[in-house]
Formats: sequence, C-alpha cells, structure tokens
Amino acid sequence: MAKQSRQRNAAEISPESNDRQFVIALARGLQVLQAYSVGDDCLSNAELSSRTGLPKPTISRLTHTLARLGYLAPDPAAPGYRLQPHILTLGYPVLTQLSVRQAIRPLLQEIATGEGVTAAIAARDGLHMIFVERLRAPSVVALEQDVGTRVPIATTAIGRGYLAGLPQSERAALLEEVRVSGLPEWWPQIRADVEREMLRFEQKAYCFGGGWNADLTGVAVPLALPSRQIVSVACHGPRARLPEDRLEAIGERLKSIVKRLEKMPAGDL
Repeated sequence: MAKQSRQRNAAEISPESNDRQFVIALARGLQVLQAYSVGDDCLSNAELSSRTGLPKPTISRLTHTLARLGYLAPDPAAPGYRLQPHILTLGYPVLTQLSVRQAIRPLLQEIATGEGVTAAIAARDGLHMIFVERLRAPSVVALEQDVGTRVPIATTAIGRGYLAGLPQSERAALLEEVRVSGLPEWWPQIRADVEREMLRFEQKAYCFGGGWNADLTGVAVPLALPSRQIVSVACHGPRARLPEDRLEAIGERLKSIVKRLEKMPAGDL
C-alpha cells in the first residue's frame, strides 16, 4: 500500500473534459516534477514515462524544457535527469505563509524529545498530506519522511487528523475521491479504519494512524488556522514502542498544544 501511494494518481490532476481554462502542457510539466520521490536520484525519460503515463516523446520535450528553466539537470554520467535546488523556489513562499510553524515548533520539539518520537505538521496536497514541518528527538533514527514528503491521507495518522477537522460533507467528498482513485480491494478496510478513527476523534479529539506502514503508528489532531486552512499535527514512531496508552497520552498533549494555539492572536499564526 505504501509503494502505491508514492506516485501521484493521474485522477488527482486530470482535467475535466470541458474545462477550457485547463493548460494541459503545464499540468504535464508538473507531473514530471511530481514523479520524483524520496530516495530518487536520477530518473531516465523512460522511468518518467512509466511513472506519469505520458508518452516518451512528450517526456523528452518536458525534461528538456524543465532543464532549460533550471528545475532539472541532465546527468553527465547517466541517461537521466536530477531535480535541482531551483525547485525549492516553488515551495518556499508557501512555507513562509505558514507562520504556525514558528509558533508550534518549540512545543512539538518538547514532545518529540520527551517522548522519543517524531512530530510533524502537514497540509493537504490532493489525496495526500505533505509535511511542512518535522521535528524529532536526537535519539530517534531519521525516517525517510522530511519536509516536502507526501503520505496518504486516509491511512496515516496525520492524514486522518486532517480528515477529522473537515465538515462531514467535505470529508465524505474527499473520501469518495480516495475510493475512486485507489485499488478496489483496499477500500472496505480503509473505510472501516477511517470510520473507527473518526469515532475516536468524536470521543477523544485525536485519532490514530495505521495501514500505510505496518511498522509505524501515530496520533494526530487537526488545527484550524485563522486563514481557515486546516493542517494536521501529529507524532509518530515505531509501533512496538507506542502502545495505545502512550498514543493516548501523546494525543492529550497535542490537544493541549492546539488549544493553546487557538487562543493566540490571529496575527501570530
């Protein structure tokens, strides 16, 4: 399930057939950039074609253009392209707008250090959540997930935290998008797990993860920003070290942080 989620499903960016304002060439260029995942170094045009579903001649034109613009660079030792630091200019303005990161960072670092877990904030990105802040205890072995990493919205704690913060109608619409985009045999279990965690949220104001990675678990709470954007705040770590009672205790601490932030002046968030 985790491997499948690394690729952006074509349904997330496919235009409606009657949308004349939709620029297909731009969408395809972004598909190429989004095809890179954590751990990728150099990807060939053939690999990019396989990941995006776009024809190889189209990929060749797109990678050439993206390289001319500084987002990609050809590898002199291999037939492929690497992402370039210039791509960070696309995301940095978004991070600067999320000033909540500065307000919440010391509070989350305290939990991460004290509990020996990883703490994170994430915002929605299509049918995924994207990390915008990540903190960990010095003793915690670094995981692959870092700022900019995308994880599934329905099978992770941080994704369920976001779902819990949505009005019921919006949550139902988003879950329907998840249903039609994923593998059918997974959906009944995913739906049951999400419903269980939404019930937990109603009762305790936090929800647990599970399903995306069998070795990890976590707990998350939603945070509504003054801009009306919802982000999710979570802590996660190895399942073997985080039994339910520890997750509940961490969940209570996350709830306290959210309540504290909600009392802050809007200008501070």
